[in-house]
Amino acid sequence: MLRMLFAVGAFAVASQSAWADEWSKHWNVSGKPELRISTGDASVTVEAGSDHSIDAHLTTVGWTIGATGVRIEERQTGDKVEIEVKVPNMNWSFGHRSIRLEVRVPRELIADLHTGDGSISLRGLHGALRADTGDGSIHGEDLDGALEAHTGDGSVRVAGRFDKLQLHTQDGSVEAEVREGSRLDGDWRIQTGDGSVHVRVPKTLAADLEAHTGDGHIRFELPVTTNGAKDEHTSQAKLNGGGPALVVRTGDGSITVSNL
Repeated sequence: MLRMLFAVGAFAVASQSAWADEWSKHWNVSGKPELRISTGDASVTVEAGSDHSIDAHLTTVGWTIGATGVRIEERQTGDKVEIEVKVPNMNWSFGHRSIRLEVRVPRELIADLHTGDGSISLRGLHGALRADTGDGSIHGEDLDGALEAHTGDGSVRVAGRFDKLQLHTQDGSVEAEVREGSRLDGDWRIQTGDGSVHVRVPKTLAADLEAHTGDGHIRFELPVTTNGAKDEHTSQAKLNGGGPALVVRTGDGSITVSNL
């Protein structure tokens, strides 16, 4: 009897691990479309690759897609597309489960992305971008415009030309590569509760630099004019005569600001 129960349990685990499903959707858009994504549990990738459409592809492992599994609600209003992925509330699971949503969009885009548990990747996007995850890393490359990124637990790595930049993680390191042509259109804030921070900026960037660490070292590896408070854990300086505030903070870790 025990052998039979074990065999049945092993078969159930193997069967659930093998479950896989897919879903795809295409929307025609024009101008500078708006994309909103909300999901309780999924990794999300949004990348430039289409001039006049938004194309979404969702894959699951360990889940079926449908009324009793992962449910997808989507709608289009003009050039605004909204995607919501709902996962059943379950207190048990067997085997590996994952949900991955990949979306190809026009480069010019307004995006608001949220996942409760999963990483977010942004590639080649130009516009006002917001990314929020409760648990997962955030990675952005070849970005242009405004970025607000927040994660409850995970690293943040971004690179691009920015006018507005707000980066925050409660637990993880932060790396920001601010490319030539960037300017501070208002104050920027880059912060982690626990982890190191490295910010690389172009030689022409003008800002009032404010750095603070609860436990770590601060290094300015670029020409600055120091002013105001300066000790082992706090430092203020001006880049190219100063400007809006560039605030860099960590609760526990080192801070490095350098030129590209």
